[in-house]
Amino acid sequence: MTTHIVAGLTVEVEGEGATIVCVHGLGGSSNTWTPVMAALQGHRIVRIDLPGSGRSPAGSGELNIASMADAVQAVCRELDITKAIFLGHSMGTIVCQHIATHNPALVTGLALFGPLVCPPDAGRAGILARADKAATGGAAAMQEIADAIVGAATSKETKAQQPAVLALVRESVMRQTPEGYGQSCRALATAQAAAIEDISVPTLLITGDQDGVAPAANVAAMAERIKGSDMVVLEGCGHWTTFERPQECMQQLTKFLSSSK
Repeated sequence: MTTHIVAGLTVEVEGEGATIVCVHGLGGSSNTWTPVMAALQGHRIVRIDLPGSGRSPAGSGELNIASMADAVQAVCRELDITKAIFLGHSMGTIVCQHIATHNPALVTGLALFGPLVCPPDAGRAGILARADKAATGGAAAMQEIADAIVGAATSKETKAQQPAVLALVRESVMRQTPEGYGQSCRALATAQAAAIEDISVPTLLITGDQDGVAPAANVAAMAERIKGSDMVVLEGCGHWTTFERPQECMQQLTKFLSSSK
């Protein structure tokens, strides 16, 4: 594995073969995908820290979903990626949907974890409030936000049986810079849906039975709009799908990648 600065972003690249581009969600980084890397072997795996997340700076402009999608596509151009399967988690699934609808030649498949087309209108104010809290409260606010996310976005089974996963979710959020996290929150809060009916590539939608961000009913509605897509609901799983249920995620990815060849 090698780490590069590509188009201003921190990018990890490893392996050879057909390319898989991995796009994390809010509070995530390239490590969102570490638990499922074994299922991606035999491919060229490109894991991107989005602008303002992980080890990537936010840049000079205001972050939004369009600028994130542009940044991911700039990485693809720099790395001579003309076709790839895209993996997304949470906010990253929205980024992937916009890339798939605006640049369909680039995307040969989608595997989306905790997917959503955009936040519900009732939830946008809360995300904006979180953005303000992060931007003004610094490290102390990030700790409070991380603890709240651990409490609300992981399953009861994860809380009872996987304390290391709780620590991992907490660390993932707390490692974000307050400024970058706040800008990412604003990008999510203002996100608009892509025209997902236009997606025609093989698509896998995976959510948890206790995922309050991407409830099974909402994901089922997405599946109805994306022709030929498959939906999987993981038991005992919240929103941090790859952390909470890595073995099941790898099984589904292995099956999906095999059928996409």
